[in-house]
Amino acid sequence: MKNYKETFREMKSFLLLWGTQSLSGLGSAMTSYALVIWSYSRNGSALMTALLMVCSYTPYVAFSIFAGALSDRWNKKAVMLVCDTAAALTTVVMLVLMRCGLLQVWHLYLINVVNGLMNTLQQPASEVAVTRLLPKKHYQKVGGMRYLASSLNSILSPVIATAVLGIAGMDAIAAIDLCTFLVAFLTLAFLIEIPKGAEQPEKQEKLMVSIKKGIGYLKRDRGVFDLILFLAAINLVASIYNAAFPAMILSRNGGSEKALGAVNAVIGISTLGGSILASFLKEPKSRVRVICNCLLFSMSTENFLLAFGRTPLIWGIGGFLGWIAIPLMNSNLDVILRLRIPEQMQGRIYSVRNSLQFFTIPVGYFLGGFLVDRVFEPIMAVQEKESILVKMFGSGKGTGAAFLFLVIAFAGIGVCLYFRKDKYIWKLEEK
Repeated sequence: MKNYKETFREMKSFLLLWGTQSLSGLGSAMTSYALVIWSYSRNGSALMTALLMVCSYTPYVAFSIFAGALSDRWNKKAVMLVCDTAAALTTVVMLVLMRCGLLQVWHLYLINVVNGLMNTLQQPASEVAVTRLLPKKHYQKVGGMRYLASSLNSILSPVIATAVLGIAGMDAIAAIDLCTFLVAFLTLAFLIEIPKGAEQPEKQEKLMVSIKKGIGYLKRDRGVFDLILFLAAINLVASIYNAAFPAMILSRNGGSEKALGAVNAVIGISTLGGSILASFLKEPKSRVRVICNCLLFSMSTENFLLAFGRTPLIWGIGGFLGWIAIPLMNSNLDVILRLRIPEQMQGRIYSVRNSLQFFTIPVGYFLGGFLVDRVFEPIMAVQEKESILVKMFGSGKGTGAAFLFLVIAFAGIGVCLYFRKDKYIWKLEEK
């Protein structure tokens, strides 16, 4: 009991930040989920819906490299408060447009661009803030706990959003989003003190010099650089999956908004279980092996079941298997980066990492939506009843997305096997 009290005392500020930011994240996730359904039901286009995420990630990728250098100079708490406020204002704008009957998909694109820019600044500031709030011995717990919040959001956001939409409409969703923002904002502003680091000396350093230092670090540390490339390739496959996922489940026979919510909830339960596991497991002998094995297992299970499944039950089993190991992978990745990268450079390194690791996400979302609408759905639409593709995937809208899942299953396995042989990644095991 004494150890638990000591741990709580050491983690108190982090737990307060984690809890309130997670609550705010739930409100934002509910809004995002509701808008995906609104967009797809309005247009029936996987590509137009996928462009919501393209608009969100593109500014994040394009400006991350500058945001990290700025974040290293600026006060972390102030950056987080300003970014949260701007994100809340976009929710207000969306609500006003919807109440006036003026909301169009292109409005959501612009709103997501603004949110992407705010996330670009907030993410490196948040990463450094967590590093400063915690002793090193708790890094493993933090990786699991942060993914725990994400998994709870995955469980609760589709369930709550679907229920609230049916009972009270989009106004209530936005109201919940704004209330959770207010709780997080006030807590961070008045109850959490983030220790100061080395911002002052960095103010004398030119912005481009700071950026070059971040890039130069990755050039010297080939293991971290190759690990980032590995995850960039995985993100490409995963974002194609994310673009095709709602299109398939909302369109296929047996699919619906309720089915989409149910499968998303199962994925959330899976990541919740994985997060709890990651929080309590002892330090592995090989973190790199854990990362490689978790990603290979994920890519080798879910996509095949989504491709060949015809019911929400099979899709749910696929989602569970595909996501159960991801929190364990992320927690070990988080520890490697926090221990490997000097604290005073983490903002710059994380920002360069974000640009390299996440630039494939908007590409993947666009590619996934394009392939569903323009390639795989048209291919399935012209198939005869006795064709091998119809026997494998069925007929009707949504079967093209299922066909795409089979393709990305093999692509994901290939990426994992290729980078598993990278000698520089394995050198990250060296002390």
